[in-house]
Amino acid sequence: MPAQKGKDLLLKMDDGEGFTTVAGLRTKTLAFNAQTVDVTHAESAGRWRELLAGAGVKRASVAGAGIFKDAASDALVRQAFFDGVVKDCQVVIPDFGTVEGPFQISALEFSGAHDGEVAFEITLESAGELTFTSL
Repeated sequence: MPAQKGKDLLLKMDDGEGFTTVAGLRTKTLAFNAQTVDVTHAESAGRWRELLAGAGVKRASVAGAGIFKDAASDALVRQAFFDGVVKDCQVVIPDFGTVEGPFQISALEFSGAHDGEVAFEITLESAGELTFTSL
């Protein structure tokens, strides 16, 4: 994948009528993790650790920071957090593909300096099976 503009990495959330871009995120991160299952035993070759293929729990985390772009995206995120609901989301990775599936907002922080705008940080955790569609 060649170099891409960071601003083209988008977080979108289902608003009931389709996917809408969430806020004015200035920084975004998508991380995948797979828990391992250690099956090492007394007869493992050379006492090297052995892992059980395909047995761990997979998860994805999305984090971002920025400013809200409009009242609608502000309300969508705020309501999803306070209701504790799982929402379908998309993470669009330019010239690569789209990750889509259920996510829950696990953290929502607001900050602001006296001479600047109100900013926020958001963290979402996967809450079910995700799909990847390549471009």
